[in-house]
Amino acid sequence: MADDDLWRRRFQIFMAVRLIGVLTFFLGLAIVYTDLVREGGWPSLGAIIVIVGVIDAVFAPMVLKRAWDQQDNDAR
Repeated sequence: MADDDLWRRRFQIFMAVRLIGVLTFFLGLAIVYTDLVREGGWPSLGAIIVIVGVIDAVFAPMVLKRAWDQQDNDAR
């Protein structure tokens, strides 16, 4: 049962990191195209936040998996 709990927790963390990246991406789009931060949008700030969101959604889960694989190999 401990293995199931470990994998369930890892999956939840994995999905939370990916969800935060997607939400960051959409926040960046909102900043670019709406009056959320300033009137008329703020394309330069929004673009930076969009890029950070994409990097977080795509690469952070890969880094987590690599760290977990290394942790599992060290435990053996």
